[in-house]
Amino acid sequence: MTRAEEIETRLRAAFAPRELIVENQSNRHAGHSGDDGTGESHFAVRIRATGFAGQNRLARHRAVHKALGPDLVGEIHALALDIDA
Repeated sequence: MTRAEEIETRLRAAFAPRELIVENQSNRHAGHSGDDGTGESHFAVRIRATGFAGQNRLARHRAVHKALGPDLVGEIHALALDIDA
């Protein structure tokens, strides 16, 4: 399973989102800091789920990081998050 697929699987399980887009942007950062050569180091996530209602931006980001888990977060150099309820 790719990291993008793992991100999607974990976020779907945790939030049952009505919208989820996981984009691997690693090719845009090839040769830059944080490029580990795997082609799976930089990601952008757009997620919409009712579970985020009433949470501020920091709480939403923390919830996503918790859902992904320290193992997966530790493998990712950059994770851009666009989160809303």
